[in-house]
Amino acid sequence: MPETTPITKHAAPVQDAVLRTSLHNFKAAAARLELPEAIERRLEHPKEKITLQLHPALPDGRVLDVQAYIVRHCDALGPAKGGIRMNAAVTMDMITGLAMEMTWKTALVGVPFGGGKSGIVCNPHSLTEDDKEILIRSFVRAGLRHIGPEIYVPAPDMGTGQKDMGFIRDCISYSEGMAIPRGCYVTGKPAILGGIRGRREATGRGVVATLESACRHLGRDLARSTIAVQGFGNVGAVAAAELYRRGAKVIAVGDLTGGVYKATGIDIPALQEHVTRTGKLAGFSGAEELDPALIHEVDCDILIPAAAGSTIHAGNARDIKARIIAEGANAPVTPEADKILAEAGVFFIPDILCNAGGVFVSYLEYTQETQREQMDKSEVESRLQERMESTFHEVLAYSLEKNIPMREAAMDIAVRRVAEAITARGIHP
Repeated sequence: MPETTPITKHAAPVQDAVLRTSLHNFKAAAARLELPEAIERRLEHPKEKITLQLHPALPDGRVLDVQAYIVRHCDALGPAKGGIRMNAAVTMDMITGLAMEMTWKTALVGVPFGGGKSGIVCNPHSLTEDDKEILIRSFVRAGLRHIGPEIYVPAPDMGTGQKDMGFIRDCISYSEGMAIPRGCYVTGKPAILGGIRGRREATGRGVVATLESACRHLGRDLARSTIAVQGFGNVGAVAAAELYRRGAKVIAVGDLTGGVYKATGIDIPALQEHVTRTGKLAGFSGAEELDPALIHEVDCDILIPAAAGSTIHAGNARDIKARIIAEGANAPVTPEADKILAEAGVFFIPDILCNAGGVFVSYLEYTQETQREQMDKSEVESRLQERMESTFHEVLAYSLEKNIPMREAAMDIAVRRVAEAITARGIHP
């Protein structure tokens, strides 16, 4: 008999913090908008929650026992869109909260998608490359009924990347007996397989585009600003590199592998080369070591939380010295911390605006593959910059008109659009 290896415990005894934050922000928007009760109830819960049990057999004879989730929160504006998160801490509540965030994000940035998310309860670093590919393909085969251009279109997220999206596309086309799938089933693929140039950098570039707009509004010079970045994955690393290129001083970077600090500004290309070579921030010779838990306390102008959710909370909010927070991560600030920081006069670029660059470029990939066309990178970057700037100014104008914070303005615009779509479609099935 093959050995069966359980990867994680599946129990989730408490509500996930991301879901709690997402629900809090939605309910506050529903109250401000005086949303009809029937629509509020409909949007409070996802349309579909699927639990999958995966049992892939590995080359060494082990059989994994892995739980996975697919959540479609709302598809009033289009097929659900959201990444695949692979992490041992993934729960159904977490994926539900992230799917809800995607509903508001896609509505706000103006792409014809709804909100979705999926999760695989497994530490990707515990797998070999072959093991991970087998697990990804197992997930696709098990979830194939719930994935499609008109149903749910996944993308990379924490723990998954471009290579994994290529495996998904291959698995689907193989299952259909065709060279390529009918339409775009997944975004974030390698360009050679129908992906779009610039997708990997899109979220980080979008963060910087909104920061440029925020600094112009606040009368600040981005190039003279000091910045701390939490998280050095796709979002944080790309944002840091873009800011460095613009002349801004990134003085602190931290993640799970360590932290670095340099008051005169870190050489970000050198730091990236170090991380590529060693796999961690720790040990970089071009800066002082910094306890990554203290990244929020760094004396800086701008803080970019670009790691996990709920990293800014009531316990550390009062230690933050930054005057601008650009939310590169999803739901990085708890409602309690949000209130503390708003009262302190911190200017927020909320997550559903700040990190929407990824889903906007995913939409470009979706349309490109559907029409069998190709966009060059300059066109992608130009359209991304334009959309992020126009969306920022739309949210800012609403914020100033209603005299409410940027987060509330972004939520009001997004929730109203989704509610209008539900009403336009009609309430009868």
